[in-house]
Amino acid sequence: METQIKEYAKKLKLSWIPANYQTIQAETHEEYLLKLFEHEVQHREERRINLLLKQATLPKIPNKPFDWKDIQLAPGITREYVLQGDFIENQENLIFYGGVGTGKTFLSTLISINTIKKKGKKVKFYTAAALVNALLEANEKGSLGKFLKQIEKLDLLVIDELGYIPLHKQGAELLFQIISMCYEAKSIIVTTNLQFGQWNNVFGDPILTEAVIDRLIHHSQLIIFKGDSHRYRDSISLNQ
Repeated sequence: METQIKEYAKKLKLSWIPANYQTIQAETHEEYLLKLFEHEVQHREERRINLLLKQATLPKIPNKPFDWKDIQLAPGITREYVLQGDFIENQENLIFYGGVGTGKTFLSTLISINTIKKKGKKVKFYTAAALVNALLEANEKGSLGKFLKQIEKLDLLVIDELGYIPLHKQGAELLFQIISMCYEAKSIIVTTNLQFGQWNNVFGDPILTEAVIDRLIHHSQLIIFKGDSHRYRDSISLNQ
């Protein structure tokens, strides 16, 4: 009988039940069946969340609370609105501007984790350089359409470190294509160390730069990261 249970569970794709059905305690058949289904649903949800976290390719972040002391939020929004990913429901973008090491990547990763765990959203994290390289590679292999469809399925796209490396013409144009595709359809978080007036140094074309900025800042919130580099500050405190 146990073998048949395992076989039927496999056919029905009930992965939790075969190894755990004997541990369920219940007073009625209905209660037993309900608990069995509840555990299976919970197991599936945990697997789905873990898969979303894996697919998001998030960077490692410090295991400590985020320090909001030097963060200047846009008027009318709260920390919870940002941290819990509520802006995604409105297809808003977040622009994180500040110096190196001020917490932009840290916060964008925390938002991504919360968005996945609490809302079940699809998120993908790229550095700007990695995203452009992936676009160029897909274009060269003739699989750009497939790559763009994967981006279309996202709820949130994080583009980290925009401004650290100037982009070649084709890379800049492909990145603009991604931003245009996401416009008013899904949310983007962009982290950058450059003011908007300096973005032409990245995209290399004033018209293209203006078009990128126009699409990003419409329906967006600007968050400014002040203060010194956290890594620099931590290294000083360790050496004192």
